[in-house]
Amino acid sequence: MDGGGVARRDTRIWLAVAGVVALTAAVLLAMGRSAICRCGRVALWHGQVTSAENSQQVLDPYSATHLVHGLLFYAGGWLLLRRWGWRARLLAAVVVEAAWEVAENSPAVIDRYRSVTAALGYTGDSVLNSVGDIACMMAGFLLARALPWRVSVALGVALELLLLATIRDNLALNVLMLVTPDPRILAWQQAGG
Repeated sequence: MDGGGVARRDTRIWLAVAGVVALTAAVLLAMGRSAICRCGRVALWHGQVTSAENSQQVLDPYSATHLVHGLLFYAGGWLLLRRWGWRARLLAAVVVEAAWEVAENSPAVIDRYRSVTAALGYTGDSVLNSVGDIACMMAGFLLARALPWRVSVALGVALELLLLATIRDNLALNVLMLVTPDPRILAWQQAGG
């Protein structure tokens, strides 16, 4: 195929990705999510997970879990959708991540987070943070595509361990606590705050 065909496919996929992200932002706004932090400040990074600005700025420590999503989505797409090109698998991953962002910011899931996880004061993400989370997932997906699989696995494990050491939470614990809460884990997480 000539370079023009590849460029057209690249343009189409990025337009489709932008459309999914824009639709997600519109849905979140319609759900009553704040576009930016209610504090009125916009920042690229906010590192304090026990503050009102957590999940409100572009990036926070939980952004690393979304990077891990991307690593996992790439692996899952490669295993299950191998006949699809990487662009189609990326779009599928963006759709799944966008659906999660909408579900995560629903009252039911916000209440679940507040009742069984260390995120006791969690009020949901700003739209800005949700878009940042989708971008982090895409970065993880594209990293997994570029890196040898062993390096992707090592990166995912390293991120999980780093989060465990720094904020006493990570993707694995987050899922575990949402599905089968353990009061001992919750007590350990809260003791670190």
